[in-house]
Amino acid sequence: MGTGERSGGPTALREPAHRVSPRAVRYWVVNGLVGGVLTWVVLFTIYSFLPDSWGRWLGPLFVLVMVANLADVTLEPIVRYRRTRWEVTGDKVFAQTGWLSRDQRIAPLSRVQTVDTHRGAIMRLYGLANVTVTTASAAGPITLPCLDSDVADRVTADLARITGQTRGDAT
Repeated sequence: MGTGERSGGPTALREPAHRVSPRAVRYWVVNGLVGGVLTWVVLFTIYSFLPDSWGRWLGPLFVLVMVANLADVTLEPIVRYRRTRWEVTGDKVFAQTGWLSRDQRIAPLSRVQTVDTHRGAIMRLYGLANVTVTTASAAGPITLPCLDSDVADRVTADLARITGQTRGDAT
């Protein structure tokens, strides 16, 4: 039998149990707006200094970029909220992220090296935090994004307690 198969065929990996905070949607919208406004200012500034002959072919390109920014602000946060999930069990950290593609990462707690909490300026306005779990993996850290601050503090404390009880050097 191959990896991920049982007698009934391939097995599907279940989704992690917890969603991110509902406030993450507003946070992602604001982040998208900040990036979009900066992009629009740069594009309009460039456009205003270009000769008229360039405007014929650059104008549609700028409109395309603006439409992509609007999709990033309106569509991405909703889809991302529905797809982003996380879970910490007694033996693993499990995260699912993405909106156009889906990434699922699982790390055994025995491999955890550090646990960090990050709260950016806009995140603090919404009472959110990211928890980053660094493991002895070439794939890099696992991030549990946009958790309520109190949930992030609890998860960080739980992971610190659990990993502190694990024997070995997490390699």
